[in-house]
Amino acid sequence: MTFLGGVALIIAIAVLAWYMLAGCGRAPKPPKPPEPPTSQPAWCPDVQMISVPGTWESSSGDDPYNPTANPASLMLNVSNPIRQQFPSERVDVYTVPYVAQFSNPVAIPPDGQQSYNNSRAEGAQRMVDFMAERTEQCPLTTYVLAGFSQGAVIAGDVANLIGAGKGPVSADLVLGVTLIADGRRTGDTGSGEATQIGTPPPGVGAEIALTGVRVPGITMTGPREGGFGKVADRTYTICAPTDLICDSPRQALNPINFVSSVLTLVRAAGNPVHALYKGFVVDEKGTTATEWTTVWAADLIEKAPHPAHS
Repeated sequence: MTFLGGVALIIAIAVLAWYMLAGCGRAPKPPKPPEPPTSQPAWCPDVQMISVPGTWESSSGDDPYNPTANPASLMLNVSNPIRQQFPSERVDVYTVPYVAQFSNPVAIPPDGQQSYNNSRAEGAQRMVDFMAERTEQCPLTTYVLAGFSQGAVIAGDVANLIGAGKGPVSADLVLGVTLIADGRRTGDTGSGEATQIGTPPPGVGAEIALTGVRVPGITMTGPREGGFGKVADRTYTICAPTDLICDSPRQALNPINFVSSVLTLVRAAGNPVHALYKGFVVDEKGTTATEWTTVWAADLIEKAPHPAHS
């Protein structure tokens, strides 16, 4: 090796050593994820309860903290006792305001109501928007979700999104979900399915029995893909036998003869069984559907975390 070659080799080794010692030869480390919050604003509730009323039991302009659109709304039998039992700093009770209508698409003259599709979509969007805003402001607040009839479909659809990791809050923030007279009730058990409270009736939700019906304003969406996913183990469903909204005979509502099927569905929303969950007994102690839901929600709130506030 010549003198100049040796000098060049020494220089090359020195440059390589500097390069390695300076860290230039290392792959960049990924940035650390942000630290989870350890407290939240003082005004944030520990628990957020969200109640979704059924068809004809709400309105788009109703006050979510003092709903008066329908004083006989079934969900008031749950939300009012919870509001009375706990201070506002422990639980905030929000009733989703939405049009809550179900227009009969074959009525002559038209009945002037919003379509089921529009009503359901408005309710779901308002619920998602509220939860997204609340969790951004109050990242440690946990959630209790409950709904009846069309409201059960809405709450169940949002729970489905959350369980799939696509919802407005993470699944670990949801303490529980109860759906009374869910129109997308599968009647099944197993992975991803809700737990039935009371004796399970043999039928399915009308949206499943009518899968395939697509008429102006009404789309029957069938079962929820993936069920309730990560929140299935804390999701409950209540259905009274012969309530066609949640206990329709499988395939008995003929999607081909859509006129009679839709009329059956419209009538089902106002049938006596569907309107009597306040008195529908779900256990041997004589507990009614609304009483069970109230006790269930209160127990979750009692046991919920007490996040730090600042």
